[in-house]
Amino acid sequence: MTYAQPQRDPGFVTVFDDTYDQPDCRAYFRGMDMRGYRNQQHAAPMFRAGLAELCRVRGLRRPHIVDFASSYGVVTALMKHRLSLEDLFARYRTKEIADMPTRALIAADSAWLAARRDPAWHAWVTAIEVAPRAAAYGRAAGLFDAAFVENLNLSPPSAALATALSQTDIIVECGSVAQLMPQALDRMLTAAAPRRPWVMASPVRGNETAEAQAVLERHGLLVETAGGPFVHRRCEDNAEAERAAAQARAAGHDTRGLEDEGFLMARLLIARPHDEATGDIIGTPSWGVDPPPAATV
Repeated sequence: MTYAQPQRDPGFVTVFDDTYDQPDCRAYFRGMDMRGYRNQQHAAPMFRAGLAELCRVRGLRRPHIVDFASSYGVVTALMKHRLSLEDLFARYRTKEIADMPTRALIAADSAWLAARRDPAWHAWVTAIEVAPRAAAYGRAAGLFDAAFVENLNLSPPSAALATALSQTDIIVECGSVAQLMPQALDRMLTAAAPRRPWVMASPVRGNETAEAQAVLERHGLLVETAGGPFVHRRCEDNAEAERAAAQARAAGHDTRGLEDEGFLMARLLIARPHDEATGDIIGTPSWGVDPPPAATV
C-alpha cells in the first residue's frame, strides 16, 4: 500500500512533526513518554463516563464514536481496553518491542490489545486523521473499526466520511485540535446533524477559542466545563512555560501552581443538545468518575 504524505494545515505544527506519520506507533509513544504527557490518561475515563451517560439518555446499545485527530489511537486504546497510559508507555520502552519489524509489531500489538479489551465495550469507532500511516496502524491493530485520512480543516468530508458522520453519536478529541480548527468542527457537526452528536474534548487551557464555542452553539449544543484542570504535558522549556501561563491567564484561568510550575494544563469540555444536558457533570455519582488531581504527573 502506498501512503500519501500527511495533508497538514499550513501553520499547524506539533512537537511530533518528525514522528507523527511513521509506519507504527513506537516513536510517537516514546515522544509522549519523554515529554510527560498525561492528558489522555485523565480524559479517556471521562470520555467513557460521558459515553455511558449518552447511552443512558438515548437508550443506545452500540454507539458510534468519532475519534477526531486520532493519531495512532491512544484515546481509543484507553477507552476500549483495561489499560493505563503508563501501561502503553512501558510497553514501548522495552528492547523486545524496539527491535521488532513493523509488521510483527502490529500483529503483537493487535494480540496484546485484544487480550485487554473491556468485555463491556460495544461501541463502533471511526477515526479521522491527517496522517495515513498513523490511521493505518490504528486500523490494523484493531483499535478503529473504520478510519478516514482527511483534513477537514482544508476541505469538506468525502461522501464516505459524510455517511459515517451521519451515524455518529459522540465526537471525542484530546489535546485542543478541534478547538484550534473550528472549520473542521463545523464540517463534522453539519454532516452529523441528524444524530445531534455530543462532543467531548480536553483542550489545553488558553487554547479554547471563541470560534469553536460559537460553532458548537450554532449547532444547538450547550457547552459546559466538566472536569479539570489536569496535566496535559510538561512544557518543553522556559519560553513555552511562559507562553502557556500567559495564554491561560489571558483566558481567565488561575495559573498558580499549574502553568506557573511549567505544565501545560487541560480541562474537559462537554457539548450536548440543550434537552439532553441533564445537569450531571463529571465527578458526580451518576457519571462515576472523580476529577483527577490537577498536578498528577
